[in-house]
Amino acid sequence: MDAPTILLLPGWQNSGPAHWQSRWEALHGDHRVDQHDWMRPLRGDWSARLEEEVLAAAGPVALVAHSLGCILVAAWAAHSSHTAKVRAALLVAPGDLERDDLRQMIPGWAPIVRRPLPFEALVVAATDDPYCAADRSRRMAEDWGAAYIDAGPGGHLNGDSGLGDWPEGRRLLDDLLKEE
Repeated sequence: MDAPTILLLPGWQNSGPAHWQSRWEALHGDHRVDQHDWMRPLRGDWSARLEEEVLAAAGPVALVAHSLGCILVAAWAAHSSHTAKVRAALLVAPGDLERDDLRQMIPGWAPIVRRPLPFEALVVAATDDPYCAADRSRRMAEDWGAAYIDAGPGGHLNGDSGLGDWPEGRRLLDDLLKEE
């Protein structure tokens, strides 16, 4: 089976140089899906960009999302007719866009799409994520039909979390792709 193209889906404001997604892009040659506007994300625009990138890939893809990128995967999968190209999705630290403060900061993303994903998926979330309570991320995983890993304390599992290259996350992705 062909190795999939790894599509990195950062969240709101993109992933900076210390973020594991940026490090994976440099280390492994993964492909970042660049959005037109990182500061004022529009669900339709972000979904259209993801659709373009999935279609542009020569073969299968694996989605590696962080924060708002996780919510994007669920929204895109509910409307795309090209989900069969996705081998698997690693969804890290989904943001709770139904929370009042986040819904006001990033409008247009609530309600979160809660349909089962049509591909293998794994949600990884910390117990102390400031953008999503652990019970909410666990519930999203259940609704999406995804496996769930409790990462313990780690904040938003981003550049501020001290994950560096996050080799554990890469192993999770590799294992997810082996299962497929």
